[in-house]
Amino acid sequence: MGITSLIVGDTSGLSFGYYHKSCPNFESIVNQKVNQWVKQDPTLAPSLMRLHFHDCAVRGCDASILLNHTGSERSAAASKTLRGFDLIDDIKAALEKACPRTVSCADILTSAARDATVAAGGPFWMVPYGRRDGWVSIAAETRNVPMGYENMDKLIEFFQSRGLNILDLVVLSGILFLERYCRLFLKIVVALIWQRPSDAGAHTIGRCTCGSIQERIYYYNGTNKPDPSVNPGYLNFLRRKCRWASEEIYLDASTPQTFDSVYYNNLQKKMGLLHTDQLLYSDVRTNPIVTAFVSEPFLFYQQFSVSMAKLGNIDVLTGNEGEVRTNCNRR
Repeated sequence: MGITSLIVGDTSGLSFGYYHKSCPNFESIVNQKVNQWVKQDPTLAPSLMRLHFHDCAVRGCDASILLNHTGSERSAAASKTLRGFDLIDDIKAALEKACPRTVSCADILTSAARDATVAAGGPFWMVPYGRRDGWVSIAAETRNVPMGYENMDKLIEFFQSRGLNILDLVVLSGILFLERYCRLFLKIVVALIWQRPSDAGAHTIGRCTCGSIQERIYYYNGTNKPDPSVNPGYLNFLRRKCRWASEEIYLDASTPQTFDSVYYNNLQKKMGLLHTDQLLYSDVRTNPIVTAFVSEPFLFYQQFSVSMAKLGNIDVLTGNEGEVRTNCNRR
């Protein structure tokens, strides 16, 4: 597996050597904890990436998603499926012993998301530090975070309002939607799933609960008809498999247990399980990017680190802004 080291985005107020003197073991502690937890539960890797996205999507990367009180972002309906809070608490407890009142929860979450990506078989990138934790966390503000039902115009608008572009949208959509509905096991890079040349033998098992697609196959957009973008033969298969919402179904109809690019060949046949994935292929603005990633898988691998680095620098608090919490769940 290749490793890409990138310095990307506006790092104003942040520094790559921020903890070199005050907490020199910061990154090693985070890495050790992430690897320990992900080894026990590989599904935590995409969960941590998605938790990081939800934090940065509301008020910037300030750990406001971690605050656990009535009316906080964490209590909102949009946050119900978020996971990884216990891991962040474990990391924070270890860091408070090693260097009390020094490392912010925002920096922990950003670093943990990077290490989770690497643990899942994804790329490495440099993370600058110095983020401060925010004071404000409001459940209502999570309504702006895409839930997987929006059209492409809404998605593009949301990303651009946060300094991200269409390329970032295509790369990071998996954090938004894929892990929201699905449990991904073993080696997987969430976002778009392709085989990298160096990972020819890697395997993945990706499954969704049928409840996540029943609206699409039975009463799409409030009608009594299925989503017209679904291949008719595939639709019949899905209806046979998903008679009950609690049943599970594979993401990839052709090679469900193989980490390969056949999943995106399926999109060409209108056999994408999730509507949001199919939109990436059908929309003229995103189709060329998907096509390029399919033909040159390593481009995606590199771009994932670029987009994640940009994500981690959105509207950060630095200097005298915010605080450093001793407990990530409360002020």
